[in-house]
Amino acid sequence: MKLIQSRENPFFKELVKLADSSRHRNLARQTLLDGVHLLTAFLDSGRLPQHILLNLAALQDEEIAALLKRVGDIPITQLGDKLFSELSELKSPSGILALIALPVQDAPHTDSRFALMLEEIQDPGNLGSMLRSAAAAGCDSVFMSYGCADAWSPKVLRAAMGGHFVLRIYEQQNLQALAKVFPGTLLAASLRARSNLYDCDLRGNVAFLIGNEGAGLSGDLLNLAKHVISIPMPGKAESLNAAAAAAICLFEAVRQRITSIPRLAIGAEQQPDELADP
Repeated sequence: MKLIQSRENPFFKELVKLADSSRHRNLARQTLLDGVHLLTAFLDSGRLPQHILLNLAALQDEEIAALLKRVGDIPITQLGDKLFSELSELKSPSGILALIALPVQDAPHTDSRFALMLEEIQDPGNLGSMLRSAAAAGCDSVFMSYGCADAWSPKVLRAAMGGHFVLRIYEQQNLQALAKVFPGTLLAASLRARSNLYDCDLRGNVAFLIGNEGAGLSGDLLNLAKHVISIPMPGKAESLNAAAAAAICLFEAVRQRITSIPRLAIGAEQQPDELADP
């Protein structure tokens, strides 16, 4: 196992660029996973990292030791604690980082059945939360316009909590062109809408359009939506966080797709929930 303790090490300098620069991640087609949870989710998806990085105390951690058994003969490098902390944004680093290759981005699938289309979502925390919600709701695809935050940045990866590895994620997309060929119903979230989310039938193929945190959706995308919908807010707040709005829309669709709900009854055997196909 190699040990690196100098900031002048060429490999360490490359890692710093990957951690700090979206441009460099795109050029190298690599990024870093920070922590046990993300690496576990990545391995569970059937993929292997290119390199493992540890701090000096990591080998004493049972959870990390179990992960190292799963990665087989992948190269492993130990970093001095100060160097490791430069790569990890966690206040208390877990002790393990993984260098992974970014997935090859093919042409967007036109057979998507349950999707998010995101226009200029700029906050990494919001974007990561949306990807996490999309994964939890069972979406198959997330389409991101030009101007969105980098989906593979460390902050977005942490916020998504492994959602990246169960979704088809398409960055730098022309959402207007995709909206025109989407094989289902497009619903655009807008504060100015007259239609109510809860009055819409969401049981078929649907895609939700979510716009920029401040400006909302562009007029061109709003015009392409079959329904422009709002989320009822009987309280005094003027608006919802974009990530919260996306989650509410997605899980209203999930709710509608449930075809039978077990009823509580004394002495009655409960049947499991059955989910309709999207």
